[in-house]
Amino acid sequence: MQRLCIALLFALCAGITFAQQSSNESPDETAVWKLEFSYWDDIKALDLASYRALWHTDFIGWPFVSPAPQHKDHITDWIDQYTAKGLHLRSYSLRPAASHSAGNIVVTYYWLTATWQDKNGHGEPQTSRITHTWLKTPATSTGWQILAGMSAAEPPATPPDLKK
Repeated sequence: MQRLCIALLFALCAGITFAQQSSNESPDETAVWKLEFSYWDDIKALDLASYRALWHTDFIGWPFVSPAPQHKDHITDWIDQYTAKGLHLRSYSLRPAASHSAGNIVVTYYWLTATWQDKNGHGEPQTSRITHTWLKTPATSTGWQILAGMSAAEPPATPPDLKK
């Protein structure tokens, strides 16, 4: 019972923290956060046409699975690496860390925990840190496109080189 109470208290505090963060967001930040969730829904559904539409033609970014920065023409390469191995995105959770709006730009920072599973249902959750720079582009249906981004695998709690 005590564990249940602690878990409920933690969930309540997390909800209050997220609500406070959300209430301080600009309307542009709120719109972009919705697109961040759409981004991952598109990947889960393998709707690569909708996924590609989120990216600006001048995009450059550095996904952690790539040895070098990539442009829009390679934006689905990392997804292809997973699906070529017979994996699909079974689930994800996105935890916002911060966002900032300045003029026609919104920058987002978040943790993503994703579980890519094989056909037998095997797969472990992996957490990464992601940042995207969104540019307001009224010519698109969403009004925003990703101009730049970077991701990194979440390091262990204690970096290996610091363990004694």
